Amino acid sequence: MEHSPTDPIHQFNIYHLIPIDIGGLDLSFTNASLFMAIAAIIGAGFLYMTTGSRGLVPTRMQSVSEMFYEFTADMLRESAGSGGMRFFPFVFSLFCFLLVGNLLGMFPYFFTITAQIVVTFTLAILVIGVVLVYGIRQHGIKFFKLFVPDGVPGPLLILVVPIEVLSFISRPISLSIRLFGNMLAGHITLKVFAGFVFSLGTLGALGVATAVLPLIMTVALTALELLVAALQAYVFAVLTCLYLNDALHPSH
Repeated sequence: MEHSPTDPIHQFNIYHLIPIDIGGLDLSFTNASLFMAIAAIIGAGFLYMTTGSRGLVPTRMQSVSEMFYEFTADMLRESAGSGGMRFFPFVFSLFCFLLVGNLLGMFPYFFTITAQIVVTFTLAILVIGVVLVYGIRQHGIKFFKLFVPDGVPGPLLILVVPIEVLSFISRPISLSIRLFGNMLAGHITLKVFAGFVFSLGTLGALGVATAVLPLIMTVALTALELLVAALQAYVFAVLTCLYLNDALHPSH
């Protein structure tokens, strides 16, 4: 099927690259799978190449890697305390994967993996799953004190506990939709203005002159989207740290 170059939705379509069907279950390798693999490989490859030598006098690239390391470690310590460092590999991997995935989506004809709700929701469920499994394994039934705030009178617990449970259940929804919505909306807006430039450019001299304004908006939105790509990876990671703090310290 032919798609218009100005179609803002076409960039989010899923395509089967290697069709795989097992017992009626579609396990095909898609363009989304490809870019998730690319994001993981780039993140891991960059860290391996820049920290492999681990010189006493770091190179520029090693300094960048160490900066990301310290940034994530500080974020985890501030949100979950020193005990939260046991989750450092998980949070650091998640942050790097999201950051690289978001930035890859800024290249023309590339795929934005975080603009797919199934990807962001899966990552959010993974985070909440880690919180539940670790919290229950470490604290047993005491983990459920998370839903019973300290200092609340007994009669009010009938109202407060269901609210706390509902708030906990809604975490993966809000966590996934926040990332998905920002990346989807930003890329659609950027593609719309870029489409204006393309369309006006085909209308002759007057169209080219008129295309200057949407071109300026496209450049500005590109810079904004680069900031949003980094910011959303940070927001997802810092919220993950806060949720992990509940697994470490369920009483509040």
